[in-house]
Amino acid sequence: MRRTFLKTTVSFAALSFGVAALAGLGATSQPAAPTAPAAPGVKASPRNSVAADALGLTLGTQAWTFRDRTTFETIDIAAELGLTNIELFAGQSLSPEHKDVKVGPGMAKEHLDALKKKLGERKITASSFGVVGFSTKEEDARAKFEFAKAMGMGAISCEPEFEAWDMVEKLAVEYNIRLAVHNHPKPSRYWSPDIVLEHVGKRAKLIGACADTGHWPRSGLTAVEQLKKLEGRIIELHFKDVAPEPGKPREYLDRPWGTGHGDAKAMMRELVRQGFKGVVLVEYENTEGKELEENVRKCVAFFDSAAAEILKEQRK
Repeated sequence: MRRTFLKTTVSFAALSFGVAALAGLGATSQPAAPTAPAAPGVKASPRNSVAADALGLTLGTQAWTFRDRTTFETIDIAAELGLTNIELFAGQSLSPEHKDVKVGPGMAKEHLDALKKKLGERKITASSFGVVGFSTKEEDARAKFEFAKAMGMGAISCEPEFEAWDMVEKLAVEYNIRLAVHNHPKPSRYWSPDIVLEHVGKRAKLIGACADTGHWPRSGLTAVEQLKKLEGRIIELHFKDVAPEPGKPREYLDRPWGTGHGDAKAMMRELVRQGFKGVVLVEYENTEGKELEENVRKCVAFFDSAAAEILKEQRK
């Protein structure tokens, strides 16, 4: 159950943990956002994000995780889970009352305002959106930047055509919005960190990586080693812990963090070693409904527990 983007499988589930809500990804930490009040029928989050806050890790979700519902419903479950940030994806229905309205560039002002109001009510920061493509058509690219600007977002996760780089870098600087280059599995454009760095390494510091830790194993790469390669250029993460599907060794599926083959705790330790301060996004691409919610809850619990352990190690 994966979405198709640029003729490849879409990115993963990245769980973010801490609550040092960062309006700009990987930017200077801001005070932790208070836990959102529970919506009718929704339990308040029992999370303790003190350790995550201390480490500078902010936990959020890629809206694609909850692709089985609308954006408004995704915002509600994010708040219930104790998450503070969300990466929106273009094309998700806005709300149960407006399923015909799709989130993304071109939204009418009334719908943009309704979306911002919903985010404010639930105290969720829309810190980015994606994953989007960029062609050489500046008009199309500018529309994506305008949407991000209107929503107050700090970043766009993307996979630009190679020929579009000069133009999109110019727009990133003009709008002061960060571009986080995402990796889909091989043979997509940016499947290897070496390719990402080849295209972003000499460009503005506004340009870096959206590290999808679940797609690297699908390309035969070890996640921790790829994070090391991207040190200093990681803007955000689609954090996943994947394992081969039984009987299908080449087909990787998301697993609750700590139960896959990605060594989730080692990945977190590496981020902390690098001094990464930013948003870790949950993007869980299989299961749905209550099962999906429970799987994400397990990821959140693992993240909080691992953060506490890592913080304790640092203070010895």
